[in-house]
Amino acid sequence: MKYSLASSTWDEKEKNAMLEVIETGMYTMGEKVKSYEEKFANYFGSKYAVMVNSGSSANLLATAALFYRKNNALKPGDEVIVPAVSWSTTYHPLQQYNLHLKFVDIDLDTLNYDLEALKNAVTEKTRMILAVNLLGNSNDFDEISKIIGDRDIILLEDNCESMDSEFNGIKTGTFGLMGTFSSFFSHHISTMEGGMVVTDDEELYHIMLSMRSHGWTRHLPDQNMVTGKKSNDPFEESFKFVLPGYNLRPGELHGAVGIEQLKKLPRLIEQRRKNAQIFQKLFSDHPYLRIQKEVGASSWFGFSMVLKDNAPYSRNEFVELLNQHEIECRPIVSGNFLKNPVLKHYDYSVGGVVKNAEIIDQKGLFVGNHHYDLKEQLMHLKSVL
Repeated sequence: MKYSLASSTWDEKEKNAMLEVIETGMYTMGEKVKSYEEKFANYFGSKYAVMVNSGSSANLLATAALFYRKNNALKPGDEVIVPAVSWSTTYHPLQQYNLHLKFVDIDLDTLNYDLEALKNAVTEKTRMILAVNLLGNSNDFDEISKIIGDRDIILLEDNCESMDSEFNGIKTGTFGLMGTFSSFFSHHISTMEGGMVVTDDEELYHIMLSMRSHGWTRHLPDQNMVTGKKSNDPFEESFKFVLPGYNLRPGELHGAVGIEQLKKLPRLIEQRRKNAQIFQKLFSDHPYLRIQKEVGASSWFGFSMVLKDNAPYSRNEFVELLNQHEIECRPIVSGNFLKNPVLKHYDYSVGGVVKNAEIIDQKGLFVGNHHYDLKEQLMHLKSVL
């Protein structure tokens, strides 16, 4: 039995939505993307949503926007606290904007911040905390809020692996000043490539509208918080550049598919949670394996497993065992990101010791979760281990 890491969530609805776009002959960003953004913002309870071409671009755009606020903008050298385990493009935009990264250890059970380590890492220099909700699991935002207290610290969320997870009944991705999402193929919904930034801050929303599209004014409202009132002359505004932006735009095909995928999201998550109940029942008391401890209501991106010290096999042997039985697996995101050669290009420090990130790096992996019943696959996994 093959147990794959990811699978398609598309059917005729997505194909028909794409055909509808193709028949118009208009593929560049337009009404479908706008409609998807409005529906996405409404679903997640945010005022604004900006679609981009990937979750990595969402992180880049959110970071960039913070440098162009009129008040309290970030500046090069500012300190940002990050967890030691996450995807590369959680970190790269911070490096590209010359921020100082302070890496903090993660909790071996939740795989998110070690809250005591986070508390100890915060100083008067801290300008921002980047909270990453890993593998569908929420951070404890009550505790993070207490750690921030009345300090002027920005909370930003990388929610690319945790679409539709909740903490205290509130969607993750909406606790911070901005939250980022991914709709890459292997994620909870898929728009082929695609990402989103949500925020309740109107100024950041307007900055992102401009920076997503070359830094021009064309997509800004007539009255906006970047330029004030735009000219009534469309010709004058067509190639007017006001911010050092990018081209991070999605196409209409991505927006059209996103509308259909968003309709399915509650059902997709419901099945993922049913699969998680089976996984937890099978592995929560396993003698050799530690599984992720759920915080709030996880959307279960995948199922992590970390070898305990008494395990009879190494991680390499563990991987080989799964491969032999056609069970696909991957490292837990980057493992200990501090071990990657790219760090030579970073301005960074380490808050405390990252011993749990190292354990994840040496002894952890995850297998896939899907939108269909995985009982047979999970029983197969259990029989192998």
